[in-house]
Amino acid sequence: MSDNGTIEKEEIFSKVLRAGRRTYFFDVRATKANDYYLTITESKKFTNEDGSFHYKKHKIYLYKEDFAGFNEILQEMTDYILEEKGEEVISERHQKNFKKEYEDEDEQKKTEATAAPSAAAFTDISFEDI
Repeated sequence: MSDNGTIEKEEIFSKVLRAGRRTYFFDVRATKANDYYLTITESKKFTNEDGSFHYKKHKIYLYKEDFAGFNEILQEMTDYILEEKGEEVISERHQKNFKKEYEDEDEQKKTEATAAPSAAAFTDISFEDI
């Protein structure tokens, strides 16, 4: 029993997926009737300005009667994302110093334009002169 008087649910089977500052916990638990269900918990680590940290958790309870529909939609959604965007992770956008590619291309064009001689510097010739 925990400190607040509630009975803690026993974990039957568990797996952990660590993904950067997120951690996903997959836990099989038992109901009072000793049937099984799944909990999926997302835990995110946040750092405070003083260097201390805290976690925010979000939990999903998934029961057997919902497994087929959940699996079907999860598969459809993950397939859609991979087909539309591929497997490459575009996480740089979340970094403080991220620059979009077109910003780099614009700067490169500006540099090339200033480095290239102007049209006035060329002599106008016709093909008849050659």
